Amino acid sequence: MNSEQIQYLEAVIEKDYNNIAGITVFKDGEMRYEKYFNDCTPKDPIHIFSATKSIISLLVGIAVDRGYIGSLDKKILDFFPDYTVKKREKTIQHITLRNLLTMTAPYKYKFNPYTKFFTSPDWVKASLDLLGGRGEVGEFRYAPVIGPDILSGVLTNVTGESVLGFAQKNLFEPLGISVERNLVFKSKDEQLAYYKAKSVNGWVSDECGTNTAGWGLSLTPEEMSRIGQLCLNKGSWQGKQLISPEWIEESTREHSRWDKIDKGYGYLWWVIDEKNQSFAALGDGGNAIYVNPRKKMVISIASLFAPRVKDRMELIENRIEPLFD
Repeated sequence: MNSEQIQYLEAVIEKDYNNIAGITVFKDGEMRYEKYFNDCTPKDPIHIFSATKSIISLLVGIAVDRGYIGSLDKKILDFFPDYTVKKREKTIQHITLRNLLTMTAPYKYKFNPYTKFFTSPDWVKASLDLLGGRGEVGEFRYAPVIGPDILSGVLTNVTGESVLGFAQKNLFEPLGISVERNLVFKSKDEQLAYYKAKSVNGWVSDECGTNTAGWGLSLTPEEMSRIGQLCLNKGSWQGKQLISPEWIEESTREHSRWDKIDKGYGYLWWVIDEKNQSFAALGDGGNAIYVNPRKKMVISIASLFAPRVKDRMELIENRIEPLFD
């Protein structure tokens, strides 16, 4: 790698991927590249959108390791004994925790009812109300926003803590990650402003204080890389086992597949190349935490929100990764 290659890479980024906020590349545990764009700095947390799901996967793994969750095949309704199932609704009774983690749970909506959902004070209950219907349990159906919050409800119910509190104690603080507070929006405008923000530190929650599971977490690129490095190290960080290696291996292998985009899915992680064991957390706007165990490489990209961005995996695999092999 030389300065000309780096200059060419950065020229490509500024031309074709111009909403990127920051990139970090770690190889063999050492930072090999760090660059920030759009007036962003290393200290600016960026909303990582659906990459939040993969952090929820890690938290579920910690809950499993610590005995809060006995089996992934436990029915979702068992975690919500006070929830009343609607009449003639049978499908929901067969949906398991594993189905939610692998995106193989059906929902009653064809198009996301965002307005109704976001105006509800309790996003977990709103998601439960939409779970089930006529779809087949076991068929892949990606739920970007409405649905994953059920997992936050599961974590809160089994641990007796908020998701943010559980994460701070068991994941963020050991990794040196700062997520300061819950973010509760009072209006649609506040929510949309957050999507475009460059330095809001926190994790979105509903009015009940339950943190989002499908989006809503802000991290810096370097913090994103720590998540990736933890997974690369099979759950170990600075000599301490934060998550079992069994969970890391199981959650990052293919359990389901989205045929439409020909991409495998683990437990809220995308399986990029099963042969090479690479996987990634991917979020709207072009956010990514990419882990390649064989190359001992972690690449993180934080991006400001923009619609219809170019594929970040193409950038990573074709432009960035080859420079650091």
